[in-house]
Amino acid sequence: MKIKLPQPFTFEGGKRAVLLLHGFTGNSSDVRMLGRFLEKRGYTCHAPQYKGHGVPAEELVETGPADWWKDVMRAYDFLKAKGHQEIAVAGLSLGGVFSLKLGYTVPIKGIVPMCAPMYIKSEETMYKGVLAYAREFKRREGKTAEEIETEMARFAGTPMKTLKALQELISDVRGHVDHIYAPVFVAQARLDEMINTDSANIIYNGAESDLKRIKWYEESGHVITLDKERDMLHEDIYGFLEELDWSE
Repeated sequence: MKIKLPQPFTFEGGKRAVLLLHGFTGNSSDVRMLGRFLEKRGYTCHAPQYKGHGVPAEELVETGPADWWKDVMRAYDFLKAKGHQEIAVAGLSLGGVFSLKLGYTVPIKGIVPMCAPMYIKSEETMYKGVLAYAREFKRREGKTAEEIETEMARFAGTPMKTLKALQELISDVRGHVDHIYAPVFVAQARLDEMINTDSANIIYNGAESDLKRIKWYEESGHVITLDKERDMLHEDIYGFLEELDWSE
């Protein structure tokens, strides 16, 4: 069965621009509702889709953080090319890690890391996440249980260099958090089952920003943008963006 794959999106809302970044094994639909919310309030929002994401896991493991970072930078340059001189960024999970990296790499108006990991999980734990993603994608393709098990057995032997590179990225960004001076709003789900939630404190305490906020969402899990407190999250992000010193 042919399934409709998520795509990058651009919502034209105004002069102020926000780059929205999804997580590892996620896709642009994870930040789509946030994009629509901000668009209605005058912000132009653009979300890339990283190479190897929103497609079969067999393609995902052929890519890595270096590829995804290129996609992030292309998305930033895309907004610049459209005439947006001031760009804020909000990222979920791995997207939050990339949002922090942007903060000490290029000019950024404000940063919203959401459930961004600063602790390295074991490769085994990350590997289980990739297997779960692979299985779910095959199920959505309409494959039979027998077909899925056959393909999963084959996939289980695939080298996963991606996971080591992902660990190195997180470690590198954690080591540079104190290079961040742009305003930061750290959003962390209290019920996050995927990362060590103390990551939020590391980001908040480490950033050198004059304007920084942290908020815990008590009833949300890792994909906070789609969870039960998402409306509150949207309002909080909008409030933070409105605090920034935009030139127009």
